[in-house]
Amino acid sequence: MKRILIALLAAAMSGVSAFALEAPTGLVILTVKGAVTNTNVGDTAAFDFAMLEKLESRQAVVETPWTTGKTTFEGPLLRAVLQEAGASGKTLTVRALNDYSAEIPIVDAEIATILAIRQDGQRMSVREKGPMMLVYPFDLEPGLYNEKYFSRSVWQIKEIEVAK
Repeated sequence: MKRILIALLAAAMSGVSAFALEAPTGLVILTVKGAVTNTNVGDTAAFDFAMLEKLESRQAVVETPWTTGKTTFEGPLLRAVLQEAGASGKTLTVRALNDYSAEIPIVDAEIATILAIRQDGQRMSVREKGPMMLVYPFDLEPGLYNEKYFSRSVWQIKEIEVAK
């Protein structure tokens, strides 16, 4: 036990990942970089669809400005993804496939915010705002249904950068 603790402490002090993530076996759809300690591709945490499906998740039935009527979104909790990557910091830059990005305070992960990978039971395609979309818990906290959170609701997400 003492040797394990010493190894973990040495890894932490050297900046090397103390816990490596499993390697993705499918197409990588999300990369988490920056202030992360659990990596699997260089100094990043790369996730394929199957890896994301294994994380703590949630289903939300919500209305959004981008969909018609009530829509069911499901996917891993943002906090679960950040925890799996060993992320720590104050802000997240969430970047889309077209390089659109939004800066989001990391505290937004403390609420039931999800990285939706399914919409109405189907995998989200790039054509339909996929492969994933940041969805705030409008169903649990109606006060979030405003422009501030709409502007943070990035779709076609490819990357999250964690900054101290």
